[in-house]
Amino acid sequence: MTAPSALPAPHDTPLDLGGRTALVTGAAGGIGRACALRLAAAGAKVRAVDRDAEGLEALAAAAADLGGAVEPLVLDLTDLDAAEAAAAGTDVLVNNAGLQLVRPIEEFPPDVFHTVLTVMLEAPFRLLRGALPHMYGQGWGRVVNISSVHGLRASAYKSAYVAAKHGLEGLSKTTALEGASHGVTSNCVNPGYVRTALVERQIADQALAHGIPEERVVAEVLLQDSALKRLIEPEEVAQAVAYLCGPQASFVTGTSLVLDGGWTAH
Repeated sequence: MTAPSALPAPHDTPLDLGGRTALVTGAAGGIGRACALRLAAAGAKVRAVDRDAEGLEALAAAAADLGGAVEPLVLDLTDLDAAEAAAAGTDVLVNNAGLQLVRPIEEFPPDVFHTVLTVMLEAPFRLLRGALPHMYGQGWGRVVNISSVHGLRASAYKSAYVAAKHGLEGLSKTTALEGASHGVTSNCVNPGYVRTALVERQIADQALAHGIPEERVVAEVLLQDSALKRLIEPEEVAQAVAYLCGPQASFVTGTSLVLDGGWTAH
């Protein structure tokens, strides 16, 4: 009989990131904020990246109240060189930052398409370039890419977002294959619609695109394909991220953890 591997028992192993540095992009609000607080609660020193200086300061204060450590870093991810430099020394990388515009392709502004792809696909690539040498050097690292159900399925009027998320899925899988021999895992978390400011703004855009009142957008557009008729909370997504950073998920890599309320079950 083969001897069992010397892995900790999953039922009694809490997430402990003491001594680790985690970088979370888009950390000032929504999913990013929830992830930063969850990882800080696990003992990580969190490098919180966002353009929103006030939001980052509020995040740092909230983390301090909980006994966690958050280092605010005001950064526009379209500055790709700065993004790569910011990731140096990172043990856990959470690529979360995103933006959205809902328009038909023929009306979609090319400059916005370019910006969405830069922030949501090229910046994660550059952050990986900055983070992986340290991860490889120590033989351990966790990469979690906040994708979306739109990394697996498409919706009309979201060409840039869907293209970026599909690309992020491929980048994550490639990272998993390259990082496996270095103790680095890479996965995506794929939520449906999350209760965030980004989704709140989409409601007005979708109402305009579909020509229906805003009060009908959530039920008839956002959650039309979801079996569970509610928005997912940012804290639920953060718990999925925490799971992928823990010892229980040491054999999970190159995959997508779907939190879509049954959307992709169709």
